[in-house]
Amino acid sequence: MRMDWKAVRRALVDWYRKEARALPWRIPPGDATRPDPYRVWLSEVMLQQTTTPHAGPYFERFVSRWPTVTDLARVEDAELMAAWAGLGYYARARNLLACARRVVAAHGGVFPSTEAELRTLPGVGAYIGAAVAAIAFDEAANVVDGNVERVMARLFAVETPLPKARPELARLAGALVTAERPGDWAQALMDLGATVCTPKSPRCLICPLQGDCRAQAGGAPETYPRKAAKAERPHRHGAVYVLRRGGQVAVVRRPAKGLLGGMLGLPTSNWGEAPAFEPPVAAAWRNAGSVEHVFTHFSLTLQVWVAAGGDLAGAEWFANADARSALPTVFKKALDRALG
Repeated sequence: MRMDWKAVRRALVDWYRKEARALPWRIPPGDATRPDPYRVWLSEVMLQQTTTPHAGPYFERFVSRWPTVTDLARVEDAELMAAWAGLGYYARARNLLACARRVVAAHGGVFPSTEAELRTLPGVGAYIGAAVAAIAFDEAANVVDGNVERVMARLFAVETPLPKARPELARLAGALVTAERPGDWAQALMDLGATVCTPKSPRCLICPLQGDCRAQAGGAPETYPRKAAKAERPHRHGAVYVLRRGGQVAVVRRPAKGLLGGMLGLPTSNWGEAPAFEPPVAAAWRNAGSVEHVFTHFSLTLQVWVAAGGDLAGAEWFANADARSALPTVFKKALDRALG
């Protein structure tokens, strides 16, 4: 099957004009307003490893509190980390603040306008650099995320499994990029992957590219992209300690480096191969059961221990509801278990 690449581009951009998702950070296709690079960058950082419905409310809160990159750059680290709680992958939050401060200090609060310059900013890798360059500055950048990889794997029936196929998929996607409306093209591919060319049940009958899709012609588009067998995720164990005082709970600041670095959390033991009971203070600790959580590289079982009274050096005392809103998800689960 020989592909007419111009026809593919035309079909997808025409589809995008009619079917583009309404997103809080997006300028609709056909609107002459230039996208705000700050909003594009912020949304793309939030959307890494986070679903669009989950990221949307966070984005709205952030731009309400900090409408410009200069506003964000002034935020204290702890305030930013608290606002990020629940979005996960907390290194993104640290990089977000570092990037905002670099844009203000080195670029006068104005984002660089090319992919190459954007890539020099903290936390801006290949994907975010290309996305901001294409969407905010109309640079013909090759924007490749998981949605785009899936569309390319199906469109060209790429047999090489992920992750080995990534260079080939990026090359195929790059061959379709032109200087004509690169921002719309990038967002059209993302929307197609998110709403039509979905992972498990692609909606091929309404796909604007169905006539050119080699995987669809082969009869099993859902089997693409091919995937190598995953290594088993390791499992760790630990203990988490909920020290209560009236309607308050003791909360600590985690070390700046490492998992959940700089975030508020509940005191814990080390997380290893076997559970460990290492309470931070002497008290009448009661086992309240366990919670499960899955991180990117390992899964975790935490035994939840609860005690009343006592004091904990370096801790802050939060009202139960305030603690819950400030804690990352794994600690929210533990607090919910402790409070019954």
